[in-house]
Amino acid sequence: MTVRARMTLLYGGLFTVITLGVLGTALWIQTRIVNDRVQDVPFPADPIASGAVRGPADGRKRIIGPEQFQESLIGSQQLVILTAFAVIVVLAFAVSWWLTGRLLRPLHRITGTARRLSLSTLHERIALDGPRDELRQLADTFDAMLDRLERAADSQRRFVANVSHELRTPLAVQRTAIEVGLADPSPERLAVVRDEMLRNTRRSERLIEGLLVLAQGERGLDRRDPVDLAAVVGQVVGENLASAERAGVGVTADTRPATVAGDEVLLARMVANLVQNAIRHNHRGGSVRVALREGELTVANTGPVVPPDEVDGLFEPFRRLAGERTGSDGGAGLGLSIVAAIVQAHGGTVTATAAPDGGLTVAVAFT
Repeated sequence: MTVRARMTLLYGGLFTVITLGVLGTALWIQTRIVNDRVQDVPFPADPIASGAVRGPADGRKRIIGPEQFQESLIGSQQLVILTAFAVIVVLAFAVSWWLTGRLLRPLHRITGTARRLSLSTLHERIALDGPRDELRQLADTFDAMLDRLERAADSQRRFVANVSHELRTPLAVQRTAIEVGLADPSPERLAVVRDEMLRNTRRSERLIEGLLVLAQGERGLDRRDPVDLAAVVGQVVGENLASAERAGVGVTADTRPATVAGDEVLLARMVANLVQNAIRHNHRGGSVRVALREGELTVANTGPVVPPDEVDGLFEPFRRLAGERTGSDGGAGLGLSIVAAIVQAHGGTVTATAAPDGGLTVAVAFT
């Protein structure tokens, strides 16, 4: 039985019971009044009045109506009340059916939209109008869920397309290098081809490794252990001092004791990505400042000016400034997206702020 039918039976039955009680009470009262036709009236001056019978010694008389009139009146009242009851019951169920249909109409819209959903129709919305009641809240919640699903599907499509492009590029370069080397198999040419293939192989390895870390971060943590984040930061900064010196970038670290519950390997990768990005996207003579306080890690650098409207896009995979795709030597373009996934897996938040004179400040907060 449908919800509409159950609601109709419920409301119609309830109204029927109430109507039956009201009409039954009215019929009982009227029957009592008709049956009690004996009234006390003043004794007339003429003792020989039509139909009058001398009454008690108090000077009053009793007048009794005909029984046939009483029975006819009661029967007519019963017929009218029963007819009205039948009409009211029919109207009650009809109105209940109509009202429940109107009340459930938003649910039919929600059901219809849900049945039509697919990857190609995630743009559809219920967009329910009317008062902000429970059904409106349900429809708005459903629309908000569709917004999230549409963004996730779009992000997944872009991610797959970008991965396909990034994996295809080094393979195409390697094939070209091999063809060129085979066309001119001199030792010098073969050495160039070898170096080119090694460089593209390393790039593919970095890309695949980054994708694996990104997937692990998005999956979440199976267990959490206390991690000395200050020690992790110190180790990562020390490992990147040589590359910073080659790039002409100074690195300073101000750390205080801080412990985070999580995975030490992922946290080390998060710090390494932040520091390496800050060094890579910098200029000669620039600086990188790493600060660690209880529950918060901040990495700031100098460098090119970052448009404020492109800051959020830096956390998307394969994104750089101005929405460009990654190049061949600048990394796999997964640095900040891996950071965001690892932070989310640890229950934290990550934000980025662009400095007006150039550079970026990335703040990671752990709860």
